[in-house]
Amino acid sequence: MDLKAEKLALNGKTAGKPIRCRAAVARKAGEPLVIEEVIVAPPKSHEVRIKIICTSLCHSDVTFWKLQQYPACFPRILGHEAFGVVESVGEDVKELIEGDSVIPLFLADCAECVDCKSKKSNLCTKFPMSISPFLHRDQASRFTDLKGETLHHFLFVSSFS
Repeated sequence: MDLKAEKLALNGKTAGKPIRCRAAVARKAGEPLVIEEVIVAPPKSHEVRIKIICTSLCHSDVTFWKLQQYPACFPRILGHEAFGVVESVGEDVKELIEGDSVIPLFLADCAECVDCKSKKSNLCTKFPMSISPFLHRDQASRFTDLKGETLHHFLFVSSFS
């Protein structure tokens, strides 16, 4: 099966539906990560849900895993350096389709504002980093455990899932 056929075969199977996946969940600061099955909400209109193929551990992950004071937020799914495949997209996403290979970024860009068009900055005015990096920009999580408990994000990516 060629790449285009594979992408078409993926299209729509899980779009708009919650899915289950395994994640390395940090329940408390400094405690071992626990591999759990979690529920991932469908992407909102402007979002992309990614099947993580490969992720790596970064010093930032270790620092925030050990952190006990604010901005510590548990339980959470760490990870922000990864490679994956688009699993499903929200209805307003036009640039990507299911099956596309992607590298998730925690600094989003709109490609339209002055900062995104500048050669000097990568800090988007439309999607600022000033909002909590432990929930999505709408202040909601896309992850819950099987008991319904909210699992916090890490830098909008949470690639240990």
